[in-house]
Amino acid sequence: MSTVEASKDATGAAPDPDALRRFLDGEHREVRERVRELISRPEFAPPHDVTRDEYREIVLKRMRRLAEEGGTSLGFPIQYGGMGNIGASISGFETLGLGDLSLLVKCGVQFGLFGGAILHLGTERHHEKYLPHVISTDLPGCFAMTETGHGSNVQEVGTTATYDPQTSEFVIKTPDEESRKDYIGNAAMHGHMAAVFAQLIVGEEKHGVHCLLVPLRDEDGNVLSGIRIEDCGEKLGLEGVDNGRIWFDDVRVPRENLLNKYADVDESGTYVSPIENPNRRFFTMLGTLIQGRVSVGGASVSASKLALTTAIRYGLTRRQFGPPGGDGEALLMDYRVHQRRLMPLLAKTYALHFAQEQLVAELHRVFSTDAADRDRRKLEGLAAGVKAIATWHATDTIQTCREACGGAGYMAENRFASLKADTDVFTTFEGDNTVLLQLVAKGLLTDYSARFGDLSQLEMVRFVGAQAFDTVVERSLARQLVGAVLGALPSSDEELAIEDREFQLQLFRGREEHVLGGVARRLKRGIDDGQDSFTVFNECQDHVLEAARAHVDRIVLEAFTSAVERAEDGPVKEALAKLCDLYALWTIEQERGWYFEHSRMTAPQSKAITRRVNRLCGELREHARPLVDAFAIPEELLGPIAKGVGSTE
Repeated sequence: MSTVEASKDATGAAPDPDALRRFLDGEHREVRERVRELISRPEFAPPHDVTRDEYREIVLKRMRRLAEEGGTSLGFPIQYGGMGNIGASISGFETLGLGDLSLLVKCGVQFGLFGGAILHLGTERHHEKYLPHVISTDLPGCFAMTETGHGSNVQEVGTTATYDPQTSEFVIKTPDEESRKDYIGNAAMHGHMAAVFAQLIVGEEKHGVHCLLVPLRDEDGNVLSGIRIEDCGEKLGLEGVDNGRIWFDDVRVPRENLLNKYADVDESGTYVSPIENPNRRFFTMLGTLIQGRVSVGGASVSASKLALTTAIRYGLTRRQFGPPGGDGEALLMDYRVHQRRLMPLLAKTYALHFAQEQLVAELHRVFSTDAADRDRRKLEGLAAGVKAIATWHATDTIQTCREACGGAGYMAENRFASLKADTDVFTTFEGDNTVLLQLVAKGLLTDYSARFGDLSQLEMVRFVGAQAFDTVVERSLARQLVGAVLGALPSSDEELAIEDREFQLQLFRGREEHVLGGVARRLKRGIDDGQDSFTVFNECQDHVLEAARAHVDRIVLEAFTSAVERAEDGPVKEALAKLCDLYALWTIEQERGWYFEHSRMTAPQSKAITRRVNRLCGELREHARPLVDAFAIPEELLGPIAKGVGSTE
């Protein structure tokens, strides 16, 4: 019996792609369907053979078309012309990622960043005056945070906003070239106002970074006096977005233009804030703006879905080589190596879909209720971690899918060129991924420290040992576990053990706990030895990033597991369960070096995992078409090879 025939016997009934689509679309199904319908219209087709300026005007026109259709108001309060549904808004944005990504980013800047700053950092006076015009796109705006010389270090931006009590105005100034606002979307051509992040100075006292609304252009689009704007120039991708640089030369704005939810300056020139600690105030302000980070992660998952749909469909029609003396050539998807290239990436895309779904639900809950600070901090860490892993996954997936389509994947009409170019910036957009993972790890270490409280060093070691963090104790426990559960069992039973979901989860959780404990001990040891905190953290950065990755891996698996559990019994649940197995075991296989180093895996186990990954790839290959069709990507948005055109039948 051939490998393909053997896998067919184990696959069971194929999942209905429509039923699977409904499950994936979740509670915001209608919004997703509406966006798919909109972007599949001819007027939203990716433009070809246009200049950069023409492309930008096309994108602006399409954004305004979305506003006319009501698709831009979902996340804003009802009283200002919105629909008050943050979850639906992000779900719609994610779906927009199946089409032209310049349009997606343009909308993200206008509604998520510029509009989001006004909504979350401003108060009623700003909401009433500006939000209806943001929603309608009558007020195109920018989010002017990033500067040339400071990058991710927002707390040290150089732009200043100095209060003048004689005129009740703030004076906005760019003190040097390093402090120019850079890479600002909507700035080069279309932005009429910017949400500007600047160091607030009142009297002789500096109060840290705050956000003010600063007009950039008049009604006719002319740049205002005291403001200089330059185009950033040609980019790797996203040429439909007009990124620019902005300088301010003593530009005056009214006192009321300070977005004053967390701090204000009264008419007498007195600075007031309900949050006394400057650091806490700063991070509270930034924490309200994570919607953009969540949205970028979701858009990356959509891009991965598009790439996989194209590559897998192509692999189901394209033939190459074949058995000697056989009848014709074999399908690409019948080759184990091809299955190995694509099916684990498909499984991880499903996993990230459910992690993103869980993240969006939590975001909606936190921002729709008076959530505790701890919940908000947890949300920030979750958003940072999922965004980092999802965007890196998109980059890897798009490249692998392009290669899996050979020369056909290199043709622009099949969309890999634009996908690669347009998503590449996602790994640094809304936060550099490496920095974001450090943010995740710092949150984990804070929680870890809180768990220990005032434990003495001896008590800490005992606690660590009890949790299987201590190397000696851990190895002993690991050997006992292997001996009791796996060591005396035949190979077939080992394979049954690795398919147990709780066993998989424990491997993920054990790795996370061990790595985190190791980082904590290294940091404490460095501090105890008299090193400064920066040096200690810098020396442990590789370890810190590993802890964050292990944490996100566990979060993603738990989200996928939860999705499988809530699915109704039948082919959909069976397919999801196999995809979940594949994601879990493939991830363990990728990290098997760590598991071997820490006596968490035996050689027979490792071999059993590889065999099971191979078998799952073969079984899921038989359902590959419905598994990608469930993404419901409109045919109008797919390239020719995804439709069987140009393939060898």
